[in-house]
Amino acid sequence: MSKSLVIVESPAKAKTIKGFLGPDFEVMASMGHVRDLPVRTLGVDLDDDFKPTYEVIRGKGKVVKQLRAAAKKATGIYLAADQDREGEAISWHVKSLLPHSDTPCYRVLFNEITRSAIRRAVDNPGQLDLAKIDAQQARRVLDRIVGYKVSPFLWRTLKTNLSAGRVQSVALRLVCEREQEIVAFVPQEYWVIKVTMENADQAFIEAVLTKDKGKKVRIENAADATEAAEYLKKQEFIVRNTTTVRKRTKRPAPFITSSLQQEASARLGLSPDRTMRLAQELYEGIDIGAEGHVGLITYMRTDSYRISKEAQTEARSFIAGTWGDGYVPEKLPFYGSAKRAQDAHEAIRPTSVFRRPEELSGILKRPQFRLYDLIWRRFMASQMEQEAVEVTTVIVGAGRYTLRANGLRQEFPGHAKVWPSKRSEEELPPVSEGEHLAYKDLSKQQQFTKPKPRFTEASLVKELEAKGIGRPSTYASIISTLKRRKYVTITEKHLVPSELGKAVNEILVIRFPELFAVDFTANLEEKLDRIEGGELSWVSVLSDFYVTFKKQLIEAEQAQSDVRKAVQRESGESCPVCGKPLLIKFGRHGEFLACSGYPSCRFTKPFLSSNENGKVFEDKRCPACGSPMTLKSGRFGEFLACSTYPTCKTTMPLTLDIPCPREGCGGSIVIRRSRSGKRFYGCSNYPSCDFVAWSEPVAAVCPACGAGAALPRKRGKKDKLQCLRCKHIYEPIDSSKTESQ
Repeated sequence: MSKSLVIVESPAKAKTIKGFLGPDFEVMASMGHVRDLPVRTLGVDLDDDFKPTYEVIRGKGKVVKQLRAAAKKATGIYLAADQDREGEAISWHVKSLLPHSDTPCYRVLFNEITRSAIRRAVDNPGQLDLAKIDAQQARRVLDRIVGYKVSPFLWRTLKTNLSAGRVQSVALRLVCEREQEIVAFVPQEYWVIKVTMENADQAFIEAVLTKDKGKKVRIENAADATEAAEYLKKQEFIVRNTTTVRKRTKRPAPFITSSLQQEASARLGLSPDRTMRLAQELYEGIDIGAEGHVGLITYMRTDSYRISKEAQTEARSFIAGTWGDGYVPEKLPFYGSAKRAQDAHEAIRPTSVFRRPEELSGILKRPQFRLYDLIWRRFMASQMEQEAVEVTTVIVGAGRYTLRANGLRQEFPGHAKVWPSKRSEEELPPVSEGEHLAYKDLSKQQQFTKPKPRFTEASLVKELEAKGIGRPSTYASIISTLKRRKYVTITEKHLVPSELGKAVNEILVIRFPELFAVDFTANLEEKLDRIEGGELSWVSVLSDFYVTFKKQLIEAEQAQSDVRKAVQRESGESCPVCGKPLLIKFGRHGEFLACSGYPSCRFTKPFLSSNENGKVFEDKRCPACGSPMTLKSGRFGEFLACSTYPTCKTTMPLTLDIPCPREGCGGSIVIRRSRSGKRFYGCSNYPSCDFVAWSEPVAAVCPACGAGAALPRKRGKKDKLQCLRCKHIYEPIDSSKTESQ
């Protein structure tokens, strides 16, 4: 019996959809991309309108053969990859490899993997969007040119195995420029004075000194702070004014990709990459028992806040039935998307709000449950009546000085019922104008102005989105590439540029100022949108780009020796052999210190960045005494030691910030030493988990099983990765490919 063939990207997605469509459909997975530009060569004809050459990805031959065989017997073919540009490109490549016949071939789109959405998509199929494919092809070809032309320049200038990418390198630039701001920042001293007073009912009220003779006060040294404090202690404290304003706090918008990654990082401690892997699992479908395999959330790569009327109606029904009509807003909430948003998909939401998180707690894995709970609560909050609060301000006079106290009281919980607000204000005790308050205590706090903080993974995502750099599908992979290439390190959850990262950034910014400018990347995204809209030709966009790029590349090649010298920095240390300055240089194993007197003096030694050596990790506590751990360097490399040494001599291995590949373990891979001193990598949950690797793992998502750790492998002249869970060998995603997705 002939069947219709539905082709999706992943086996999990195929299994879920198969359960909805029944026996008349065969559902198969392409396992992601099936065709791409060649690995060893540029694959783009620069003299023939940038014509790309595609080939079947190595290892995908068996999958393609199975798809072709199934297509020959099918009565109809439905290409059901994701809705974004990458999904459109996957569908186009799959179709190009299927046998040419009269069998109708359709493109189907759905925002959620539920029975009704899948049936509706199959019953109303469309055709491939060639303009969207052109936009994706322009991005892919441009990123390939950048990656395959600039990366070799970096290899010859600094060291091998470096990469440059149009988006990745701009993200690195943001991290490096923030670090430069922090280093150049000069802190300014100031003092905060708080006075605790008591009203007639013996209730305490704390107010902050804000004005001196009606003008904003700024106390800049200890002497002035002491003088102000002594003056205040002698004054009468009289309430000059009290105001109470009723406000409604702004309810949060439903999640889009960037905000999901930010909140998952802040509330759950998940990296953007981990967040997207978990969201993909929830989207593609999980067996939840009575309903079978079902997608629990809508498509998770989106920049739109749009919500379907059906979903809003369902949410209002649930809210009324659970918390009462008072929690249902009079009008349907509306959230406008950003100007640059493609608005191709709905916001991220549960496919049904009636699937309460608590009902799935025993079915989902803990990380899946926590993320689903976060998405469910955020969506419900976005559809509820706003929280109502009373904000009270009390102005107190004390001679020439004015003090201010703020308080807040919740009148109606509203959306805060499921998404509590983060605030520090408490309700103030009742006071009246003219009332005398009794002095009880005074505190002086010395503080200093601070520079902008280093980026966290979440705040970098927010910055990329705000500046229009990249798209939702690229945020997680951009940061993963920066970490994998060791351009940045994670210190107390913040991204710190390494010396290698600083050197790479300096070279790219000086030699390719236009290509790696923030504006160029943001403007290119707008051009890609116009290609998708049919306003621009993808060939003309590439032609305009290549004229300037080619000129800068030639100039960079000619100045290579000067560039190499420019990025060498003095370390601030002297050579113990000859006394000359030690320089920070780069080798195959990373940075090292070498004597500037080379070749007459060949002294070298390991390099540990000054911003890391002795760094205190407040989030890592000594298991013996509870004190923070500090980073140290010994004969066997870096390790963590108790900050109270020598009182406490506890040490701990360094974690690689890579999840243990053992399914369900939940630990992280740490650096350990054998009895003979040999370095190896084990699980932080040892002895309950006995995972061991003798080569350094890297963070990479296996396309077969989804594990997040792999070992680098060589197959001939090609770099490969071998999954540490299922042993599947696959090609690493290069930066140019990552950014084109």
